[in-house]
Amino acid sequence: MVSLICTLQDHRDDVNWCAFSASLLATCSTDKTVRVYSVRDFSELPFSPLTGHGYGVHCCCFSACGRYLASCSTDATTVVWHTDSGDIAAAFEHPGRSPVRVCAFSPDSAHLVSGGSDGTLALWDLRTKTLRRTCVVNEATVVACSFSPCGQAFVTGSSYGDLRLWDPEMNQQQAVKNAHDLGVTCCHFAPQMQSADGDSVLFRLSSCGQDSLLKIWIISHHAEAGWKMQLLYTLAGQSAPVLSCSFSADGQLLVSGSVDKTVTVYDANQGVLLYTLKHHERYVTACAFSPTVPLIATGSMDKTVNIWRVEDGNSGYWNEGKSLPVANTDASCEGRRLAGHRSLLMGDWSEDDVSAWLHEEGLEALVDTFKANNIDGAELLSLSKEMLAMELNIGTAAHAKGTQTRGANRFSPAHLCREQRSALWTLALRESAGLRNKVIRKVTELKMELIGTGVPDEFLCPITREIMKDPVLAADGYSYEREAIEDWIKAKNRSSPMTNLPLPTTTVTPNRTLKMAISRWKASQ
Repeated sequence: MVSLICTLQDHRDDVNWCAFSASLLATCSTDKTVRVYSVRDFSELPFSPLTGHGYGVHCCCFSACGRYLASCSTDATTVVWHTDSGDIAAAFEHPGRSPVRVCAFSPDSAHLVSGGSDGTLALWDLRTKTLRRTCVVNEATVVACSFSPCGQAFVTGSSYGDLRLWDPEMNQQQAVKNAHDLGVTCCHFAPQMQSADGDSVLFRLSSCGQDSLLKIWIISHHAEAGWKMQLLYTLAGQSAPVLSCSFSADGQLLVSGSVDKTVTVYDANQGVLLYTLKHHERYVTACAFSPTVPLIATGSMDKTVNIWRVEDGNSGYWNEGKSLPVANTDASCEGRRLAGHRSLLMGDWSEDDVSAWLHEEGLEALVDTFKANNIDGAELLSLSKEMLAMELNIGTAAHAKGTQTRGANRFSPAHLCREQRSALWTLALRESAGLRNKVIRKVTELKMELIGTGVPDEFLCPITREIMKDPVLAADGYSYEREAIEDWIKAKNRSSPMTNLPLPTTTVTPNRTLKMAISRWKASQ
């Protein structure tokens, strides 16, 4: 039996990937964020969401040691985060500045592979934080990657439909052309390996694709014969493209998510369909098993992440005295609701609305400053760290001096030695800079919340995911915010943000019909 125990509703756009560590769940989204939850009760960690990416985040994964979380994005970067603090441990820019679609840690947590939209693979050394090796698969987008449990090989899948097996030095060992017609979407190694004889080792790999099929492969390695891939099962339990797949921790179960909005659970040994789950309202784009407890996470374009409990005892690994988390199905598992002034478009807020928001977010100290500078919703939208420092004096030495003075009022000057005054000054500087960073983080979160309150998706720029003010039509047939697409073209060498194909022309034309529709929609709100 598989039952739904919790639904997370924090993301404001499509959920693209889910990943478990022993104690955490990470999810990433087109809303540019990575969110991190405790598996114990699915409460979001204090440093979540992680907001280091400039565009949508396609994939996230934990290192085997649990110390790191990696995420990759259309912004051409792969960011490695510390899981205990949410701080950035490393940021890697993909060769050629192409969007990064997938990333995967090696089992020893020493290396990270990232795959780009231009068909390139990059191997990064985490200890030295350097690029170790690159290679070009083909002109197709690399969309899938998984390391074998021994770490001696990894498999990639492309939008051309090929599965390729590589050794750690990025030498191709095997290739299965057209493994999935119209393209591979995901692949995942089972965590176990088996010894066939004294010289051979067997692995299982799952893959899924645009052909609406889920496949299980046997990959063998012989000391003399090398690597070999053979198809074991073809599973056709879903009626539309299958977008994600994942083995359970003991390799006994296999889960997949599909465009038909279903989640399927199979007996991976027999290739038998056990359950079909129907609780998502749109495409199921992500799925993952917990390595420690009998839970499955599934993510969808409906912006939610569902947490499922597996209770049928099929998976022996979980029956060794491991307890289930007690999930709070109320506040901790539901997205925050917007009320009062938040029912308005952020750009329509008055100065009083901004003041009310500052109080809600614990930023009361800035109310007078914001009012003195006439900060309304439109001004709030445009705030940057530079503007906070240069125009509002927040996070500067002058602001810190005022903070220090207020802190020093508790003491008589005679009671403050030079070292104490210096320490108080350093603390004031840190608090002032921290306040500035908190404002930017809260504004970013607010934008994401407001995007999720019913704005038609076609009104959002595919690059910025914000409501367009000056929509233009590009040569790829998509509409973008003018400034965003012009900046993109300058930085990305005429590639389409949506298709990653070369743009026939960089000329853009105003989309007046869309602009009028947005204006009418705003007036109706």
